[in-house]
Amino acid sequence: MNFFEGILENSVFWVAFWAWFAAQFIKVITYFFQEGKLNIYRMIGSGGMPSSHSSFVMGLSTAVGLTHGWDSGLFAVAIVISLIVMYDASGVRRAVGKQAIIINNMIDDLYHHKPITNERLKELVGHTPVEVFAGAVLGIVMANIML
Repeated sequence: MNFFEGILENSVFWVAFWAWFAAQFIKVITYFFQEGKLNIYRMIGSGGMPSSHSSFVMGLSTAVGLTHGWDSGLFAVAIVISLIVMYDASGVRRAVGKQAIIINNMIDDLYHHKPITNERLKELVGHTPVEVFAGAVLGIVMANIML
């Protein structure tokens, strides 16, 4: 079996993929109802509710646990990596987002006093703990529905 055949038949991979896809799709719908316009970029953009990173890795971990056993070494590896990703999503990446907000405010202040470029940094890169939790729950639900 080659790589592509393996991926096509790998139910654990597809659970993780569809958990990610569901989270991103929810972001598109949420943005539409909040802003009144369709923003397809939300399908690939980071940040927002729910966390697709959390949904992706928890879908993966749950699928591994369901298929290989909760006491398997494979599940242990998957859940440890999931916890690292979710910590990063809510901690480090959130801090980067806050820094972007501050830097953008500084640019606005400077812009009004002397000519400078007004290039904006991306502010929506991290997640709140609630967004991470919602993404994790979505991933768990998707794995349980699909397997």
